[in-house]
Amino acid sequence: MAIPVKLEVFEGPLDLLLHLIEKNKVDIYDIPIVEITEQYLEYVRNLPKDDMNTMSEFLVMAATLLDIKCKMLLPPEVNEEGEEEDPRTELVEKLIEYKMYKYMSYELKDMQMGNDRYLYKKPTIPKEIEEYRPPVDYEELIGDSTLQLLNDIFKSVCKRQEDKIDPIRSNFGKIQKEEVDLDLKQASICDYIVKNKKCSFRNLLSKQRSKMDTIVTFLVILELIKVGSVSVIQTENFGDIEITYEAPIVKVDLSEDKKES
Repeated sequence: MAIPVKLEVFEGPLDLLLHLIEKNKVDIYDIPIVEITEQYLEYVRNLPKDDMNTMSEFLVMAATLLDIKCKMLLPPEVNEEGEEEDPRTELVEKLIEYKMYKYMSYELKDMQMGNDRYLYKKPTIPKEIEEYRPPVDYEELIGDSTLQLLNDIFKSVCKRQEDKIDPIRSNFGKIQKEEVDLDLKQASICDYIVKNKKCSFRNLLSKQRSKMDTIVTFLVILELIKVGSVSVIQTENFGDIEITYEAPIVKVDLSEDKKES
């Protein structure tokens, strides 16, 4: 008559390996692979043969253990850095990761079970009490303070606020973007040149209201020179430039693409 053997139920091969390591009280980083493999195979031999899916998972791990056992009997392999490789390294990493998730699941289960012991009650404070605000006793609030003392405190606070102001940066003006209507500016300059036939470049620039107007005027003149509508002459170094109308003026292109080119 066969003696029935009751086996513990494990969730998978890693669960069984972790159980054997903890049962034998060995270091997970230094697994005695021969002893653990023998105990693991003993468990696999007693597994029920009807569940082939579960059986196959344990057999794959058994083959892995036997492979590691064979590698440990051979001379150690050396990696590219010249260090000896331990055949158990990959298995140890999987066991550590499995152990971490396993104990995390225990923590979550304890939290779930402990959560049933907490009861929550909605606030039932009467509206009158919730909206109540104690009256302010101004005499108690002021206490021994006099108008002179309050005035000194007020001046002290104002003084601290003034000290926070940067004496240099506070006087800086605001930088504002100057916008110039290119078409209108070009038409105005071209009309001026056509009307006067000859004009002073210095006088033309002096009529501009802002730095941006001056820049645009300079660019318009350069484009007119380029297309041959006007000619310029300067009789002496750093002297005034005379602009002369030469040919019908065509509309110049001062778009972003033109300026970048």
